[in-house]
Amino acid sequence: MKILVAGDMVGSPGRTMFARVAGKMKSAGEVDFVVANAENAAGGRGITPALAGELFQAGADVLTLGDHVWDQKEIVGYLDREPRLLRGANMASACPGKGWVTVDTAKGAVTVISLIGRVFMPPNDCPFQAVDRFLNSVERKGRVIIVDMHAEATSEKIAMGRFLDGRVSAVLGTHTHVQTADEAILPKGTAYLTDLGMTGPKDSVLGRDVESVLRKFVTGMPSQFKVATEDVRFEGALLDVDEQSGKAKRIQRLQVAFGSEP
Repeated sequence: MKILVAGDMVGSPGRTMFARVAGKMKSAGEVDFVVANAENAAGGRGITPALAGELFQAGADVLTLGDHVWDQKEIVGYLDREPRLLRGANMASACPGKGWVTVDTAKGAVTVISLIGRVFMPPNDCPFQAVDRFLNSVERKGRVIIVDMHAEATSEKIAMGRFLDGRVSAVLGTHTHVQTADEAILPKGTAYLTDLGMTGPKDSVLGRDVESVLRKFVTGMPSQFKVATEDVRFEGALLDVDEQSGKAKRIQRLQVAFGSEP
């Protein structure tokens, strides 16, 4: 099974680039399943129901979120209606929505789990205990299991990869918007990458207009961070997973510039 996973998409440029890459690869039969982190899809802050629908139409099978999950008020009710849009599984159980979903495909069921780290992040329950409970108790899950670890600290992401090695197909980090170069198949068969990177404008500061961010850093004064528009790229990873065993066979880090899509 070929699985495409997209790093945090930022604003309209990120959504457009995701659609170009994921749409072409899916229609060409190059990928069987697509997961994307969409927590910055709405102007860099959260996502709306309309934008989620747009991204599903563009090729996403599952969308994961992160610490910006509640930034758009209208998403609250939508999370209960759309199981393919995931908030962190280790958020309080009273929160709307769910942190995992199992989707049936022609090559077997795929389970996606969204987790949020706790180091340098807003308070949430322990992601290690949350995913452990899920794996030990939920019966309705696929052999192929993809985990989005949305976290700031590289150590926490690496620890999660090691914690889940051999128990899931892939642990892929999101949140920092900077792609790392440590893709690997861990000893027990789990694909790992500390951060998938950003699907959005690279001529920026993490997807935002350079001048507005510099103004904040230099003066300390409030500044509206506009979404940048130049040098738009798709960043993520392509996984090759054995659908029978759930073990990863290969992970390929992707960087695709606008105009050079497959």
